[in-house]
Amino acid sequence: MNDPDQPASELPPSDRQADAVGAEAAAASAPSQRIFLVIVDESPEMGVALRFACRRARHSGGRVALLYVIEPSEFQNWLGVGKLISDEARQAAEQVLQRQAARASELTGSVPILYLREGGKRDELLGLIEEEPSISVLVLGANVGQGGPGPLVSALTGKFVGRLRVPVTIVPGSLSDEDVDALS
Repeated sequence: MNDPDQPASELPPSDRQADAVGAEAAAASAPSQRIFLVIVDESPEMGVALRFACRRARHSGGRVALLYVIEPSEFQNWLGVGKLISDEARQAAEQVLQRQAARASELTGSVPILYLREGGKRDELLGLIEEEPSISVLVLGANVGQGGPGPLVSALTGKFVGRLRVPVTIVPGSLSDEDVDALS
């Protein structure tokens, strides 16, 4: 019989093994939460992707994660100017991220996971997906203009698709809220 006051390392081998098996069984039976990652920017299609991800998360018991990437400034080599621009960009990014987090929270009933990174959008996104095993679906909004679906959608469905370990859901940016609600 296990003595609760006795550390696991001092338990007889058979009891230690039973504790380890019990912990593994509990971990295996615990439901894993699907994380739907959305790239935050100020495009209209991002709003459609966010609504879709939030509805899918809510209906599947999942959660939404938001990533905002601050792209490098052209003025990085101008000491004080580069720092000032970087600080302003970070402050603006935090405001956008918080605004979209509030929207996601309203749609899902839970607080989203927030990521704020600096660098190239594609590289930071791929890096985050590699680093965070909890992310299970990437949701992108496709631009509906004449310029194509957008550089990120094009890159991730083209030559960079092999670097992804999660499925990508591409939501047409032209969908209305009613359309998204019917699909999700």
